[in-house]
Amino acid sequence: MSAATAPATTERIRARRIAHEIGPPLAGVAGLIAVWALIAALTTTDGVPSPLDAWRAFLAGVRDGTIPDATVKTMIRLVFSFIVAVTIGTMLGVGLALNEFARRSVRPLVVALQIVPFVAWVPIAVIWFGATERAVVFVTIVGSFPSMTLAAMAAMRQVPPILKRAGRTLGAEGWDLYRDVVLPAALPGFIGGLQQAWGFAWKALMAAELIIAAVGVAGLGHLLAEEGETGDVAALAAVVAVIAVIGVLVEYLLFNRLDRRVRRRRGLLVEG
Repeated sequence: MSAATAPATTERIRARRIAHEIGPPLAGVAGLIAVWALIAALTTTDGVPSPLDAWRAFLAGVRDGTIPDATVKTMIRLVFSFIVAVTIGTMLGVGLALNEFARRSVRPLVVALQIVPFVAWVPIAVIWFGATERAVVFVTIVGSFPSMTLAAMAAMRQVPPILKRAGRTLGAEGWDLYRDVVLPAALPGFIGGLQQAWGFAWKALMAAELIIAAVGVAGLGHLLAEEGETGDVAALAAVVAVIAVIGVLVEYLLFNRLDRRVRRRRGLLVEG
């Protein structure tokens, strides 16, 4: 292959890879919009807006600043709550993995916390903190850290014992054993825990914002509540679409890429 054709070949390979990654999701979105438009066209009431109506409502929300402002405030809450939840969940999960008595005593409580619906924490949060920013953050943290705890615990416990024995044979003991052998082996499980915790945090945050009408801290959930009160279904659809798009983008641009990088480094990812 000549030097002149090598860049062109590389670009074609890159284009095929991008098309392979984003083609199916775009096809799914196009299909969903087509079905949505068909249902809206066949519905005689105003309760089902068309995709065009939702798009116009989205543009109106962008122009008047309500959607950008709400998105920024929601993302700030999410980042803070997610970091706290991941920190608590990881520390607790590792501790439970290392101590059998603690694991047998505390794990059922963590499972119970994960099973409790997000909205169940809202009245408690309002009583403790009032209808404030802290109440929203509390619900988000409590709704997401149990999944990270269970994932971290499972990731640590699923490390093959042969790896630990091999590490000790090579002289790794104490912290060196966990730093160089156990934690790298448990990394895929931790990434899975991050994905789960992100999903729980996003849903818990939306539930908290939707219910807790905190003054001066309006987010996407609050925007949903406001549009619901006015009965503007097109604006509601636009906000729901924004929530869904943010969730997909974070999942794809952050966690999916992180997972692919780890699997590629371990030789578990085959790319054509």
